[in-house]
Amino acid sequence: MQTIAKLNLPDYAFRITKNADNKLVILDILRKKNVLLTPEEWVRQNFLKFLIEEKKYPPSLISVESGVKINRLCRRYDAMVYNRKGNPVVLIECKAPGVKIGQETFDQVSAYNLSIKAKYIMVTNGLKHYAVVHNPEQKKFEFISEIPVFDSL
Repeated sequence: MQTIAKLNLPDYAFRITKNADNKLVILDILRKKNVLLTPEEWVRQNFLKFLIEEKKYPPSLISVESGVKINRLCRRYDAMVYNRKGNPVVLIECKAPGVKIGQETFDQVSAYNLSIKAKYIMVTNGLKHYAVVHNPEQKKFEFISEIPVFDSL
């Protein structure tokens, strides 16, 4: 049986079952369907639950694994948070706990953000969480010390 990694997030309850192929699946709280429980999916579900429960992000303003065109190529981001006007405000990239977050990860999510233009980017592997905010005057992203609550976006 697959082990589920302990993350640097509060413990949340999830519905985890086995599919017809005897593989673990988790009920995606936003897409309302079972998805294969990979290490990256475990991080995504926990991080989204953290944003909803602890940081008060409205579930109705979060989209999961949707497509974005980058240089005519279709890519999928892990999650996006929209403001109440429907504009993208946070782009989220999730990695498996065993994946080290480095410059390559930030390059990947920054490339996605060229077309999305979200003010915030969050990157997590479930153990370490990073948030950056766009500074339009200096035309760069700056690290912030903690994940902001929704109403402060």
